[in-house]
Amino acid sequence: MAHAIVSSLLDQLISVAADEVKQQVRLVTGVEHEVGKLTTNLQAFQAVLEDAEQRQLEKEKVVTLWLDQLRDASYDMEDVLDEWITARLKLQIEGIDDDNALALAPHKKKVRSFFCAVSNCFGSFKQLNLRHDIAVKIREINGKLDDIASQKDTFKFVENVSNNVKKAERVRTTSLIDEGGVCGRVDEKNELLSKLLCGSSEQQKGLDVISLVGLGGIGKTTLAQLAYNNDEVKRNFEKVIWVCVSNTFEEISVAKAIIEGLGVSAFGLSEFESLMKQIQEYITGKKIFLVLDDVWDGDYKKWDPFFSCLKNGHHESKILITTHDRSVALQLGSIDIIPVKELGEGECWLLFKQIAFLRRSFEDCEKLEPIGRKIASKCKGLPLAAKVIGNLLRSKNTAKEWHIILDSEMWKVQEIGQGILAPLLLSYNDLPSNSMVKRCFSYCAVFPKDYNMNKRELINLWMTQGYLNADEDEEMEMIGEEYFNILATRSFFQEFQKNDDDDFTSCKMHDIVNDFAQFVSRKECLWVEINGTKESVINSFGDKVRHLGLKFEEGASFPMSIHGLNRLRTLLIYDQSPYNPSLSSSILPELFNKLACLRALVIRQSYLLFLYPEANRISEIPENVRKLIHLKYLNLSELLIERLPETLCELYNLQKLDIRRCPNLRELPAGIGKLMNMRSLLNGETYSLKYMPVGISKLTSLRTLEKFVVGGGVDGSNTCRLESLKNLQLLRECGIEGLGNVSHLDEAERLQLYNQQNLLRLRLRFGRVVDGEDEERRRKNEKDKQLLEALQPPLSVEELGIESYGGDIFP
Repeated sequence: MAHAIVSSLLDQLISVAADEVKQQVRLVTGVEHEVGKLTTNLQAFQAVLEDAEQRQLEKEKVVTLWLDQLRDASYDMEDVLDEWITARLKLQIEGIDDDNALALAPHKKKVRSFFCAVSNCFGSFKQLNLRHDIAVKIREINGKLDDIASQKDTFKFVENVSNNVKKAERVRTTSLIDEGGVCGRVDEKNELLSKLLCGSSEQQKGLDVISLVGLGGIGKTTLAQLAYNNDEVKRNFEKVIWVCVSNTFEEISVAKAIIEGLGVSAFGLSEFESLMKQIQEYITGKKIFLVLDDVWDGDYKKWDPFFSCLKNGHHESKILITTHDRSVALQLGSIDIIPVKELGEGECWLLFKQIAFLRRSFEDCEKLEPIGRKIASKCKGLPLAAKVIGNLLRSKNTAKEWHIILDSEMWKVQEIGQGILAPLLLSYNDLPSNSMVKRCFSYCAVFPKDYNMNKRELINLWMTQGYLNADEDEEMEMIGEEYFNILATRSFFQEFQKNDDDDFTSCKMHDIVNDFAQFVSRKECLWVEINGTKESVINSFGDKVRHLGLKFEEGASFPMSIHGLNRLRTLLIYDQSPYNPSLSSSILPELFNKLACLRALVIRQSYLLFLYPEANRISEIPENVRKLIHLKYLNLSELLIERLPETLCELYNLQKLDIRRCPNLRELPAGIGKLMNMRSLLNGETYSLKYMPVGISKLTSLRTLEKFVVGGGVDGSNTCRLESLKNLQLLRECGIEGLGNVSHLDEAERLQLYNQQNLLRLRLRFGRVVDGEDEERRRKNEKDKQLLEALQPPLSVEELGIESYGGDIFP
C-alpha cells in the first residue's frame, strides 16, 4: 500500500512542478529547495518499500509503525499538493482579483478607485498569508520525512528487492489424492470428466485445452487430481502426465517434468531444444492427458514451443490447466473454461467436520457441533478455510477455545491468517506493479461482506482517489474498466451481474477476500452499521480511517465522533429509514467544516421520505459545501432538495455530480460553468428541472450529460441554447429533452451534432405526443421530422434512443 501511495505522490509532485514551469506561474515562492528535497526523500523511500512491506507481512511491528508514519505523511503531502493545484485552478477560473486565490500572477497596471485599491490591498495580504501557509506545510512535511528517513537506515532495508530476490514459490502440488476426504464437487467432476472423455475431430485446429478457474484455495487442484486419478480417464489415454507449474514458470523445469511424466529419463539433457525434441519423439501419435497445475504466467510466447510440440500427439489428446486467472486460461487457448465455485454449506460442514472432529469422542462431538457449524459457516464454502481452521481446532478441546475462534476475525488469528491468506497474498502480489490496481482492490474493503458493488460507482470512487491516472490519449473511465476486469479475471470478484450487452454491471467479493482486503488496507477502510451507538467502534480505528461507510438502521442517531476523523477521504452515508432519518440538513454544516479532506461524498436517503413531509430529512445543501475543496465526486441522488447552492461552484476539482432522481430539484447553480473539471453530470429523472444554465456550455471536460433541457427558464439570456452543446466535444453520453421547444430549425443545424465524434450513446426526447388527426398533430409531425433530420447523429453512436417522436417516418 505505502509503495503505491509514494509512487503516486512522486508522479503528482513531478507533474505539478512541471506545470508550474510550463505556465510560468509561481503560486508558492521560495520552496523550490523544499520540493527538490521532498522528491529526493520520496525516491529513497520508493527504493526500499517492497522490502519494507514484505517485512511488515512477516509481522515486524516496528516496520509496520514506520510504514504507517510514511503513509500518513504521504497522505498529508497529497493534501498540500491538492491545495496547490486547486489554487492554480482557482486563479485560472476566477482571475487574479479573487481574494481567496493563493497567489498573484504579474498583473497589468490599472487605474483603480481608492476603494478598489484598499480592497486589493487587503486581498493581497490574504494571498500572501495563504501562499505562506502552503510553504510552511511543505516544510513541516519535509521535517517529518527527514525523521522517517533517519529511521529507515536503522532497518537495513534491501533496495529494489524485486530485481534482486527470487519470488517465494508456492507449495508444490502432486497428483496424489485421498478421494475419501473430498466433499462435494460431484457436478464439477462430472462436467470435467465429460469434457475429457468426449472425442475431438481430426479437423479441429489447435490443442484441446480445458481450464479450471477460481479463487486460490477454492479446490481447483483437488478437481484436477480427481480427474487425473479417474480409472476411465487412465483407460482413455495412453499417457497421463502431471506437472506443477506454480508461480515461477521455468521452461526447462516444465520440459523435464513432462519427460519424466512420459516415463523417460531427462538425465544429461540441459538445452531446451534437446528437451523439446525428446518430448516430441515420445508423444508423436500418442493420446495423452497433460495436467498443468497452478499456472500463473499466461505469456503465450513462453508456452508456444510446448504447444507446438504437443500438437504432434493424437488429435484427441487433452490439456487441463488450473489457474486463478481467467485471462491466463484465455491466453493459453482454452476451449472450455469451468469456473470452480464455493462448496455448499452442507458440503463445507462435512469437510470441516471430518478434519476438526477426527478421533473425538461422541460426547465431545455432540458438545462442539453447534459451535463447529457456526465456524464452518464463516468459511463461506472455501475448502482451504475449512481445512486450515479444522486443523487448528484439532488441538482445541474446550468449547471456550472454539468460541474464541468463532468470535475472532479469522485473518487476525496467526495460524489461520498464514494458511488462508497465503494464496490470496500471492495473487495480490502478482497484480501489475506498474499500476494502481492494488490500491483499487484494497479500497473495496470500505464495503461490508456480501455487498453488491455497482461497477460504475466503484470506478467513480477509484477515480476520485486518484487511482486511475491516465495519459493524455486515455480515458480514466476506460482505465477503471481495465482495472475492474483485471480483478474480476483473477478471481478477486465473484457473483457478477451483467446487462443485455453481456458487460459486468455489479459484483461481490467472497468473505475471505473481503477479510484480505481489510488486511492489506491497514485499517484505512471501515464500514459501520449503526443501530444504536457505535462511537466506540469508530474511535477504536482512530485517525487511521481514510474511507468510511455508514449504514443507519431505524432511528439511530448520527455519531458525532465522525467529526474527529478529519483525514477522511471517502464518506458513504446510507440512511434508509423511510420516516425517521438519522441525517438532516442541520448536521451537514458541521460535517462539512470538519471533513475538508473528502474526495468522495455519497449521501443516500430513502426515496420514500416524500411520503412523510414532517420527517427531519435533508432538504437543502448548506453554503459551506465550499469547504470541501478536494471533493471530486458528490452523490446526492434521490434527495429531496430543491436547489444546489452557488457555493458548490467553488469545488473546482469536482469531476462527477450525481443528482439523479431528485424529484424536487428545480434548477442548477448559475455559476456551474466554473466546474471545468466536471466529467459527468448525472441528472437523469429530475422531472422538476426545466432548463439548463448557460454555463453548461463551458464544461468542456464533460463525458456524460444525462439530461439537457432545451428552452425553459424565466429569462432566456440565462438559459443554455441547444447549439451550445457543440462546445462539448468530449461527450460520450448525452440525453436531450424538450426538443419540442426548439423554435427555429437552424438552432438544431448549428449544433452540428454530426461532428460529435466521441458520442456513443444519445437519447432524443421530443415534445408531448399529440393525439388525433387535427392540424396541430400534422404540424408536430412535420416539425419533428425536420428536426430529427437536422440533428444528424454522428456515425460513432452505438445506442440511439428516440422518445415522443411525432413523425410518421424516420429520415
